[in-house]
Amino acid sequence: MNVFEAIMTRRSTRQFKNIPVEEEKLDQILQAGRYAPSGGNSQSVHFLVIENKEVLKTLADMAQSEFAKMEVTEDMYRSMANSVLRSKAGGYVFHYNAPVLILTANLKSYSNNIADCSCALENMYLAANELDLGSCWINQLKWLNENEVVLPYLRSLGLEEGELVYGALALGYPDTEDGLPNRKPLERRGNKVTFIR
Repeated sequence: MNVFEAIMTRRSTRQFKNIPVEEEKLDQILQAGRYAPSGGNSQSVHFLVIENKEVLKTLADMAQSEFAKMEVTEDMYRSMANSVLRSKAGGYVFHYNAPVLILTANLKSYSNNIADCSCALENMYLAANELDLGSCWINQLKWLNENEVVLPYLRSLGLEEGELVYGALALGYPDTEDGLPNRKPLERRGNKVTFIR
């Protein structure tokens, strides 16, 4: 798969098989993230790779509990509103029961924190597609990155002082008939392009 094909066929996976990702593939995906561009070549993204099922369950339970305390507002981002509503209904697992969740964190004081984490995440999504793995962008821990319940737990897992989570990646084998990610490109209806020549 060339880079352009990996980009054009990358789709989000939200149903995963309950099987682990091989260490070799996980290492390749992390290397792709670690080689992403960063502001001033700072290389300051901190990758927290969670494979422990108990930790994943605890994070899902915490996130559900904290989102359930919120109220949906008119100007709330649609996906965040969905997290709140699904949490209030119960049974909400923000990471879609993927066997791996990779958090990208960076210093809160670093002005390029979100951009650097985003570049690393995109590299990992493309690498996952190349390796026949499914992946999905996960925002929920970013939305809760300073939450008084979630943040101390993340610190206990290795998130360093001064760091916050700015994005995450759910990763695993897609729960599809052929075990491969859905690679049918979606029609582009947005992302306007304006040429200034």
